[in-house]
Amino acid sequence: MMFAIVRTGGKQYRVAEGDKIAVEKLAGEAGDTIMLGDVLLAADGAEIADAASVSVSAEIIAQAKSEKIVVFKKRRRHNYRRKQGHRQQMTLLRILSVGTGNAAAGTRGTSAASMAADTGPTDGAVSAA
Repeated sequence: MMFAIVRTGGKQYRVAEGDKIAVEKLAGEAGDTIMLGDVLLAADGAEIADAASVSVSAEIIAQAKSEKIVVFKKRRRHNYRRKQGHRQQMTLLRILSVGTGNAAAGTRGTSAASMAADTGPTDGAVSAA
């Protein structure tokens, strides 16, 4: 069974087809299919594949919040106490496929190449048609 190491949200995840993972918040609605473009390593058993040719597609299950973290600050002998809570936004993903080649048409990619291709000229110039 093929697996891959992908990087998203500043963290690395080992994923295989059918896995469910919770990652930092990604743009999209529940049911959308996305491509995880930053593949660091891919392998099929003991055989390591070329990571540049491997694509990982995932379906967004839900947009959720993680568990609450309590931030408590105190300075002793100064009557200084502050209590604050935080819940990080996260996205729940189901890995649909890990393999070589391009994924199905109509998917939105999160790779740097696709983001650069989506954006137009940044200097305000209008291209001639």
